[in-house]
Amino acid sequence: MPEVDESEKEKQFYVDVPAKSKAFFLKGCNSLDWGMKNRLSRIFNPRSGKTVMLAIDHGYFQGPTTGLERVDVTILPLLQYADTLMLTRGILRTIIPPTYDKGIVLRASGGPSILNELSNEQIAIDIDEAIRLNVSAMAVQVFIGGQFETQSVHNMTRLVDMGNRYGIPVLGVTAVGKEMARDAKYMRLASRIIAELGVTYVKTYYVPEDFDTVVASCPVPIVIAGGKKMPELDALTMAYNAIRDGAAGVDMGRNIFQSEAPVAMIKAIRRVVHEGDKPKEAYDFFLAEKNKTMKG
Repeated sequence: MPEVDESEKEKQFYVDVPAKSKAFFLKGCNSLDWGMKNRLSRIFNPRSGKTVMLAIDHGYFQGPTTGLERVDVTILPLLQYADTLMLTRGILRTIIPPTYDKGIVLRASGGPSILNELSNEQIAIDIDEAIRLNVSAMAVQVFIGGQFETQSVHNMTRLVDMGNRYGIPVLGVTAVGKEMARDAKYMRLASRIIAELGVTYVKTYYVPEDFDTVVASCPVPIVIAGGKKMPELDALTMAYNAIRDGAAGVDMGRNIFQSEAPVAMIKAIRRVVHEGDKPKEAYDFFLAEKNKTMKG
């Protein structure tokens, strides 16, 4: 039998204090279930509302990418500075320490290599696998305007259904083919379509003109892809402009792990995304950190 509460101290029900009901910090996510929000809080920093995702999933279609030949050597030193990792289950299981306690975004689609038509992807994992790996989100490539557009959209909607069933967010990645124009019109089209069909957040490319309209027309958070390697100041400027225009973070890979000083670069990116540093400030910080590394 439970013990009777015989405390003589007067109970405090705080009847004069309204019950707290705080909105969730991410755009379009207030009606999600607790588990979804908890997982998203491992991807996006609740203090800033932003994320620095480290993308290292390139090998799923192009093999040992420059800078990822030995993930254990080049990427492990960066883990403490990333808010979340975007990677494949193969790299997660074989290299990433299970003590890593930040978000994992698992690459969930795949199939063709760079030798074939990239849009011909399928879902490449089972939802049970995502649960076993305790991931914070699943990422699926969507090829709006591509040869296998409908198939990739179907992959995404199936993954969204599975994710909703078990409380796992889905990141929809807009893939832009070589023949497609990288402009705001296309980004608005692709981002809006995949958001309408249920993804929790979107990864797309930054475009210098009218990117704020891409963000405004998308009802869920947008993070930008880093894309090909560019000079560090240019990458920092792109990140700054994207955040200024409303992006909720960046998912960078080559502009970090292919940098001459990857640790310095990811720390500089963090300052832009979370602290609001301007590009020149962040670049000066990068140079100072790089010099420390060289002297050490």
